Amino acid sequence: MTAIRWLPIIMSTALLCSCNQLLVDEAASDQNLADFDETWNIVNSRYPYLEWKQIDWDSIRTVYRPRAEQALGDEFYKVLYDLLYELKDGHVYYQTEGGGQVYPYFPTPRALRDRKAFSPYVVRKYFDKELRVTKEGGFEYEFLPGRNIGYVWISSFESENFNLRFAEVLEYFRDTEGLIIDDRNGSGGSLQSNMYAVGRFLSSPIDTIQVYDADGQRLDWPSYGPVGPFRYTAQVVVIINGGAYSARENFADKMKSLPNVTVIGDTTGGGSAGQNSSGYYAGKHVLPSGKIINIPKFDIRRLDGLPWEDIGVPPDIRVLQTAADIKRGQDKQLEYAIELLP
Repeated sequence: MTAIRWLPIIMSTALLCSCNQLLVDEAASDQNLADFDETWNIVNSRYPYLEWKQIDWDSIRTVYRPRAEQALGDEFYKVLYDLLYELKDGHVYYQTEGGGQVYPYFPTPRALRDRKAFSPYVVRKYFDKELRVTKEGGFEYEFLPGRNIGYVWISSFESENFNLRFAEVLEYFRDTEGLIIDDRNGSGGSLQSNMYAVGRFLSSPIDTIQVYDADGQRLDWPSYGPVGPFRYTAQVVVIINGGAYSARENFADKMKSLPNVTVIGDTTGGGSAGQNSSGYYAGKHVLPSGKIINIPKFDIRRLDGLPWEDIGVPPDIRVLQTAADIKRGQDKQLEYAIELLP
């Protein structure tokens, strides 16, 4: 009797669940397809490196659109991940509203190789005192033992008060005979921070940077010029590696053009577009479902006219360093930089 009484309820519940599942899947499927089409169109119309990377975006659409049609619910995230991975761009990501950013592609084999070929802990062994750290933690710096030579590791080009803190560092080293700027690993940052950092070493403006849109049209772009209360004119050595990416590469490329600067280390990671939500690097776009994607839209060139996307920025002097060197407590690139200075 009890089983008979509960049977209609069980059947009704099962039917209700089936209908709800059908409705959810159907709605999600439609939205997934809309998200896919929007993503494909955004990349097709704004991504500047399809030709540079020899990506056949039309063929990719024929592969992934059927997957988007068949994806149910969160299955679409895998489709979106794989689709965006095809761009092989470390600035491309997606996120849900309120969620974290998911980067399908890790920047280049060089970045993967060198992320363990540098350690700030090993660097500290070359000093006889604890390194100074700026308030926001974007810089670690101090004099080399027994030398009138400064060292600074820029861990980020995106701290809130970058210009102010960088000014503090340069003031501390104002009367030094040389300066080592460690541009390895760490995070990228903003155009404004980059321009300020380079500007502190310029005696005259750098020619306007070449920047193009997806149609190959050259865009107006602000020039780098002298900034700050003084310019640092003593010898400078900049250390780079595959872990230098985005704004860090831009900094290295501009510093290479200065007569008192030598760039050593290894070729940078190769990511020449940005991901900020506003300004020159704006790339965010909200899809129909509310998901957010970031697709770079500018082709930013090195001073020699080539994009540094994929190929990176090479050093003036190549100094190899491996994870094994770091593991045994040796920083060959830093040692070479120290020897270069008077």
